[in-house]
Amino acid sequence: MNKKQIIGLIAASVAFVFISVASVITKTVSGNMSNKNENTTKSLESILVSNKVTLPNKDFVGVVKVEGTIKDASESSSIFSNSQSYNHKKTLKYIDSMMESKNNKGIILYVNSPGGGVYESDELYLKLKEYKEKTGCPIWTYMASQACSGGYYISMATDKIYANRNSWTGSIGVIVSSTNVKGLYDMLGIKEIDITSGTNKAMGSPGIEMTDEHRKILQSLVDEAYEQFAGVVAEGRKMDINKVKPIADGRIYSAKQALDLGLIDQVDSYENMQQNMLDTVGKNVEIFTPESKQNALSSLFEKAESLKPKSDAQVISEHLEKESNGGLMYYAETK
Repeated sequence: MNKKQIIGLIAASVAFVFISVASVITKTVSGNMSNKNENTTKSLESILVSNKVTLPNKDFVGVVKVEGTIKDASESSSIFSNSQSYNHKKTLKYIDSMMESKNNKGIILYVNSPGGGVYESDELYLKLKEYKEKTGCPIWTYMASQACSGGYYISMATDKIYANRNSWTGSIGVIVSSTNVKGLYDMLGIKEIDITSGTNKAMGSPGIEMTDEHRKILQSLVDEAYEQFAGVVAEGRKMDINKVKPIADGRIYSAKQALDLGLIDQVDSYENMQQNMLDTVGKNVEIFTPESKQNALSSLFEKAESLKPKSDAQVISEHLEKESNGGLMYYAETK
């Protein structure tokens, strides 16, 4: 081996060592920065978004607000998300805390919702039933602009239902939405290819036609959830199931129509309903409505996001995501 080869080998060795050391240092620094950023994010979240509700130290009736779609969005929530929308886990914890409170004398369920997921709606319904069975305290519902489908479902756990005179309710039924884009794919020369373990594994995929067997399977799931819904209404309103089903065809009812059908108890203002509740539970009781902590950064980032131009592909993708949730829903599209 000549002198030049030896020098080259030494230079290559030094370079290798240098690069290896630099790589280790970079990873270490990057890891530390990542941990710091994660800790900073968690710290900000703890400051800006708190799931804990501080209850009054005197007798109170707690208002449980269900506004917006009833779904568990906690996995996608962050310090940049809008805290004004329905928070499923926070609501369940709030009800739990009232079950343990010696000062709680009842619940007002304030509903302004088109409904939501079958699972989440039933979970909230069962939590309210648990509260009533454990405490013996009354639960009254007030229906604001809308209390449809899942919004009506959760109301079945309550003792009395009031509605604003302009409220929409009902929509007793179940839906599974799916958007098929095979025609669009064909125009663009796109073909969906699914490698599955069974003939029904890819049912509902947007790039293939729904077969009769697929439709039959999904219909069976919808029918089962519908039977559950109808049974909950029959129990909650103390109606015969055979009287429930003819009016539970998915249609929306006005407050007056719902009153005539026995789906609600009274049409009145929220203020009058609150006073009637206080007259029932006793004197020196306050109505407690938890403050909704507006995320300080959410409005800024949501505004910035809305100003950002979107490609045609993004628009189509967001539409598919919105319209094709793929799950069973107690939901009414009231737009």
